[in-house]
Amino acid sequence: MTFVSDPLLIRQVVAHPLRAVLPTVQRTSQGDWPALEIVVVELRTESGLVGIGECLARRGAAGYARFITDALAPKLIGRSAHDRRALWAAMRGVLTGRGGGMLVEAIAGLNIALWDLAGKAAGQPVWRLLGGIGRGRVDAYASSVNWADQGRMEAELEAALARGFRQVKLKVGRPVREATAWARRARQIAGPEVALYVDANWIYDADDALRVGRVLADEDYGWFEEPLPPDDHAGYRRLAQHLPIRLAAGESDFLAHQSAALVADHVLGLVQPDVARSGGITETWRIAEHAALHNVAYAPHIGWSGAICAAASLHLAAAAESFMTFECMVFDNPLRQALCAPLEGDVARLEEGQLVVPDRPGLGIDLLPDALERMRIKE
Repeated sequence: MTFVSDPLLIRQVVAHPLRAVLPTVQRTSQGDWPALEIVVVELRTESGLVGIGECLARRGAAGYARFITDALAPKLIGRSAHDRRALWAAMRGVLTGRGGGMLVEAIAGLNIALWDLAGKAAGQPVWRLLGGIGRGRVDAYASSVNWADQGRMEAELEAALARGFRQVKLKVGRPVREATAWARRARQIAGPEVALYVDANWIYDADDALRVGRVLADEDYGWFEEPLPPDDHAGYRRLAQHLPIRLAAGESDFLAHQSAALVADHVLGLVQPDVARSGGITETWRIAEHAALHNVAYAPHIGWSGAICAAASLHLAAAAESFMTFECMVFDNPLRQALCAPLEGDVARLEEGQLVVPDRPGLGIDLLPDALERMRIKE
């Protein structure tokens, strides 16, 4: 019997913990974020092909990198990058339990890199490996107007509109009276033709969320995102029964089964997994496909992630059947804007409120070594 060598045999796993100080502090209902952290992963193969991935690690990226190197890399080295689902299961088995957390976020970076490798080996973009649905461009919304003082919020909203966005997401928080007053003021500024969305970053209980949600419905907002903590399923069901507005969630869920019931019962009208958090492209695609099965919209979450997350999300957006709109971040973030080339999924690439889908093999981007070294966390 003749054995053919596998060019995608994984020989080395390298994890780079990165940190970037933001030019402008970002603020949500949960607090201020002056800096962001991620882990970038490189999978180096027998043939010399290198796949890149990213996992969310907003705090403690160096710890994530050590976990990837010590606990997960041994599950991949000597295995074929073609076996993405088998490798996902092998990495999941490192820790027991049905939850998500650090393990699944770490898996995300490695899994994205496996898909990047597969696309490069096939000479095809990732969206085509997923099957594709024929989208060459995707609709995008501006994200996000900070929950800050009135002057800053108005200035950020007006800046997004000036850039040509016809969809904009606003952050809200407490107290409820201020949140609802801002929602009304934002509608006045934007006018009736602009789609407005709200993200509360799960700051409310069900009673306060009902108060805010009624105003949002009256002002014709498109969705109310994460009004409650992600595990408050009873609260979400109560909101769905009483609010005539689309409820959105999923960025804080790690695995398909965590939001599956709310999607199947149409409690959620929009599911928003983050590919750098929810186990990478393999698990995020499972979530998107489940949403399509139940006629529920899908919109990838990007938030404060980096360039690889944005590119991977763009491929998922291009391929997903029930895709609704793409989260286009409008604040300066070196992890997104200076880490890779070409720049994908960024506001700089916006054309009439849309983003062009990459057509290069794999994710279609390459790491910039100087930027990687400059932002590396020195241990």
